[in-house]
Amino acid sequence: MNIWKAFLFGTAVALLPATASFAAKTDLVLGIVLEPPHLDPTAGAAAAIDEIVYANIFEGLTRIGPKGDVLPALAESWTKSEDGKVYTFKLHKGVKFHDGTTFDADDVKFSLDRARGDTSTNAQKGLFAAIDTVESVDPLTVKVALKQPSGDFLYNMAWGDAVIVAPESADTNKDKPIGTGPFKLENWAKGSQIVITKNPDYWGTPATLEKATFRIIPDPAAATAALLAGDVQAFPVFPSYETIAQFQADPRFKVVIGTTEGETVMGMNNKKPPFDNVKVRQAIAHAIDRKTVIDGTMFGFGTPIGSFFPPHHPAYLDLTAETAYDAEFAKKLLAEAGYADGFKTTLKLPPPTYARRGGEIIAAQLHEIGIEAEIIPVEWAQWLDQVFKNKNYDMTIVSHTEPNDLNIFARDDYYFNYDSAPFKELIKQIDATSDGPKRIELYQQAQKLLAADEPAAFLFQLPKTGIWDAKIEGLWENGPIQANDLTAVKWAD
Repeated sequence: MNIWKAFLFGTAVALLPATASFAAKTDLVLGIVLEPPHLDPTAGAAAAIDEIVYANIFEGLTRIGPKGDVLPALAESWTKSEDGKVYTFKLHKGVKFHDGTTFDADDVKFSLDRARGDTSTNAQKGLFAAIDTVESVDPLTVKVALKQPSGDFLYNMAWGDAVIVAPESADTNKDKPIGTGPFKLENWAKGSQIVITKNPDYWGTPATLEKATFRIIPDPAAATAALLAGDVQAFPVFPSYETIAQFQADPRFKVVIGTTEGETVMGMNNKKPPFDNVKVRQAIAHAIDRKTVIDGTMFGFGTPIGSFFPPHHPAYLDLTAETAYDAEFAKKLLAEAGYADGFKTTLKLPPPTYARRGGEIIAAQLHEIGIEAEIIPVEWAQWLDQVFKNKNYDMTIVSHTEPNDLNIFARDDYYFNYDSAPFKELIKQIDATSDGPKRIELYQQAQKLLAADEPAAFLFQLPKTGIWDAKIEGLWENGPIQANDLTAVKWAD
């Protein structure tokens, strides 16, 4: 699971004049909030990894486009058998990895078998669960046989976790990423910046940019100052919501408010009392005033959600009314669950503003119904170890930005500890269904079930708040996947 980047708060700063000169028009400096732990998307859960390497350094058989559609990548085409269980991919010829080694069908077989193997460390191993066998037919042909039809298979192969790596370099990709993409790593100054440069031997359409620098700026005030001074020309996800209006009034900048796949939730440990009681979980959901949380953490940027599904999806149902804010009803549910006097619990909060500030607001709201939530701030490494890996927590707040990730609630090993046979069955049906209207019907049934069981308190959908120089073209408006895809980015003439 890739976890959303930090949205840290800072005190609003006065706008400063842009005094620094811009970089060369073939170079671009982008601001990012979180530094990735490493640069191997097949061996890590952090969204910050894909935000650097997806489509830039590494490529998969398919890829996600800016509108969320599945596009060809290393596979120039594919066919599907009549029973929907066998995909035959034709690969592009003349493709080389950055170290000069040749890409072919054996690399695809190696990558897919590695990702789904018993010793796999892939954070999204479930993406490959439907695969039965992978066969290298010839150097440019790969045949993938599935255990059963999967309506999401091509989409799954487009995730960052499914990129193709070479056996010669797979073990060292964390620090020295070797992909097939239009950019390659030049330098990583830990704690400061990551620089990628144009791959002169790229097999496809070459990038326009010669160099891109991802500058790590965790402080919102510093992010604002860097943009205004010209030290940074683009912040694809700008962290200082309180200054967005000022940038909107400045003609030097383009402000683009898009959508993301980021469902922000307050997770609860469903196997730990009292959260194993559905009425307790429902009471907590009714005790939360989403609008207050959004206003207090996001300056109004964000869409309330009542289940785990993005509002821009055609199958989305607005279920916010199912757990509308009602403190008195929440108290009633607590009493019915045997907790009329409330209880004490803990709330572990990772660094992002939506978590830290949102947690303070929600703790105050829970106090109103008798729940005393002790706030425990944790760093990302602690969160990944304590909450995500070892499930050592009561409640937590985090944004899930993976695309098409409703199925995480069907995973036995996931940190929510939610176990619902009816929900798992719905996910199986969705995965095996290719018919559009039927998939929508099943998706909506799944949303309703989650809204009733409330394995997490569903809060809001993260916006994509992009700010960049008005002369820059090609950056994504929306965030259908965690990526800063620079393949089509250029400076306007």
